[in-house]
Amino acid sequence: MRNIVELNEGWLFSKGVTGTSHSETTETVNLPHTWNAQDGHDGGNDYFRGSCLYTKTLKKSELPEADRYYIEIRGANSSADLYVDGKQLCHHDGGYSTWRVDLTDALGEESEVEIVVDNSPNDRVYPQMADFTFYGGLYRNVYLVCVADTHFDLDYYGAPGIKVTPTVKGEDAEVEVELFVTGKQDGDEIEVTLTDAEGGCVASVKGEDTKATLKIENVHLWQGRPDPYLYTAEAKILRGGEAIDAVKAEFGCRYFEVDPERGFILNGKEYPLRGVSRHQDRLGIGNALLPCHHEEDIELIMEVGATTIRLAHYQHDQYFYDLCDRNGLVIWAEIPYISKHMPAGRENTISQMKELVAQNYNHASIFFWGLSNEISIGGSDEDLLENHRILNDLVHEMDKTRLTTIAAVSMCKLTDPYLQIPDLVSYNHYFGWYGGDTSMNGPWFDKFHETFPNIPIGVSEYGCEALDWHTSNPKQGDYTEEYQAYYHEELIKQLFSRKYIWATHVWNMFYFGADARAEGGENGQNHKGLVTMDRSYKKDSFYAYKAWLSDEPFVHLSGKRYVDRVEDVTKVTVYSNQPEVELFVNGESIGKKTAPDHFFYFEVKNEGESVIVAKAGELTDEGRIRKVEEMNMDYVLVEKGAVLNWFDINAPGGRFSLNDKLGDIMSCLGGKLWFLKFGLTLKKKMNAGKKGGSEKKSGGFDVDLKSGGGLMEMMGGFTVLRLTSMMGMMNVSFTKEELLKMNKQLNRIRKPKKLRNK
Repeated sequence: MRNIVELNEGWLFSKGVTGTSHSETTETVNLPHTWNAQDGHDGGNDYFRGSCLYTKTLKKSELPEADRYYIEIRGANSSADLYVDGKQLCHHDGGYSTWRVDLTDALGEESEVEIVVDNSPNDRVYPQMADFTFYGGLYRNVYLVCVADTHFDLDYYGAPGIKVTPTVKGEDAEVEVELFVTGKQDGDEIEVTLTDAEGGCVASVKGEDTKATLKIENVHLWQGRPDPYLYTAEAKILRGGEAIDAVKAEFGCRYFEVDPERGFILNGKEYPLRGVSRHQDRLGIGNALLPCHHEEDIELIMEVGATTIRLAHYQHDQYFYDLCDRNGLVIWAEIPYISKHMPAGRENTISQMKELVAQNYNHASIFFWGLSNEISIGGSDEDLLENHRILNDLVHEMDKTRLTTIAAVSMCKLTDPYLQIPDLVSYNHYFGWYGGDTSMNGPWFDKFHETFPNIPIGVSEYGCEALDWHTSNPKQGDYTEEYQAYYHEELIKQLFSRKYIWATHVWNMFYFGADARAEGGENGQNHKGLVTMDRSYKKDSFYAYKAWLSDEPFVHLSGKRYVDRVEDVTKVTVYSNQPEVELFVNGESIGKKTAPDHFFYFEVKNEGESVIVAKAGELTDEGRIRKVEEMNMDYVLVEKGAVLNWFDINAPGGRFSLNDKLGDIMSCLGGKLWFLKFGLTLKKKMNAGKKGGSEKKSGGFDVDLKSGGGLMEMMGGFTVLRLTSMMGMMNVSFTKEELLKMNKQLNRIRKPKKLRNK
């Protein structure tokens, strides 16, 4: 029978090597391991990207007896070469999937297994340009799979050798089980057994065929979060009545559709998909996660009440998909075909897609295969379109039970032909954060829905950054927890009220590493998460979603990290899924309120120090505020390494400054002329950066000022200072002197009358 041996302990590791020779700084590490656990999210866009060597000695006498020995690598980012005793056996491109190598013929009595892992930049393996860190390493488990010569297949794209396709028919289900067997001999039999969640046998068949159809009577459906019921299919290869290999797969019986008017429909009932996106990494750990980390992430996602997760932007750990199955979450799974189309990368998109679908076919939670993310940021050409058609056809050939989708970026025109390729479309919109205004989100989707009434439209990303900064007057771009809460309140009301939107995914559930970022006063991270990167703090916006999505009774008093306040009357926000909230200040009730939108607002006199208690039934939450004469500067963002901060800028009344939005500046002739000069300066800096190789270094995004109205609409909401600071993600920087000169130029331009009174 099959034996699986974990090979996580005692690997020799050398950083920055060429070939299979260890360096003088070799150390012993245990897996999972990444060499970017610290520098991958500390800022500077300088995390190590190169080749590193992992070596482990295998002694045959210590291994289970078997005919064949396969090494199974669950994740090596992003390319890897495997050697045994110096002989190369395999090269693999793609850092997020499982792959296996047959070691049998190369193993001696004592052999060195050497794996060279490389996350260096190149033009053929995705991802290469994206707003997240590409952590290098053997960052998931490694196993040795010991099998007989006759065994369930281990060579096809890391797949499990068993493919389960349930089809619901009335009260019953037909379950097709297809087995892939290597070395099958005449007389060998295949036994397939289906068991229910309690372990009871519900159907069984035995014969020589590698494909069988079994019936489950009175089938118990997989119903999402309310009832994520799973069956198990087990297959055995029998020779002379004895099992020589066996595999298992959990599966769920369900059916679904996506209607352009009614949204997502599960088992015949409307089932709104409202949820989050997830990146896998953690502070100080990178992507080298343990099971407890995956479990904590699921617990937090379940707590917020999400019904769906977009697992961005790559294949996640098999254990996490298992947890999604068991918790009833509806999953969008995708490959890292992202940001920049690489003509030399087509074969890699195909191989990564084959691995994603083949390895994850049996997961009940997966409903959608994502073809790409923001790949059309610079517009689509014929090579990009052909790549998408190939992927779309490939997925439908491999899996006839699920739908394909893409995540398009705001700047992508509604008429772009690549939107017509997948079954479903979603958009990444940041109106209200990356320019624009929060009120633009709902109407934009209405426009799409009116223009293309037969194409289901979803929201694949939306969000804004917030750290431990605070204000009583939240404004776009201030990185305060208060603005993030306001933003999500507005987006919840706009998006959740539009039934036709087939899914919404907050960007992001957690902070994640993006080493090129220099925003918000803490470089190296994307801070759009509802929860911090170490999972220690749930922001107020987390509870705004919990109020709408969770059935768990709760009350949350917002702003508990914002104590010192200068205003005489302060606005207090409470989130709850209960019908009524009462607020107490220093033990005295100031009133009860109801709120159909679950957002309860109170006005509280700010005098001395006040203890505030929010009460909903028997539930309470407590905080305090304190009256101060001057703003506590601990609450005010001061960018680390910033050339200028907003409060350092001269902004005379009635005149423009770097603190004004680009859209306001361009509303008058003088502002438009200034912008033309600014655009020329920016173009020169970007071209100089490309000559210096910054295009390869950029871990953020690329900007084409000619890409059309969508981009300008977004940019119009940026202040000039914020726009110049964000250019740092593209290795474009402005000196203090340059910024002060620009500010002086802007100070000469009078604001139009309508702006002077703002």
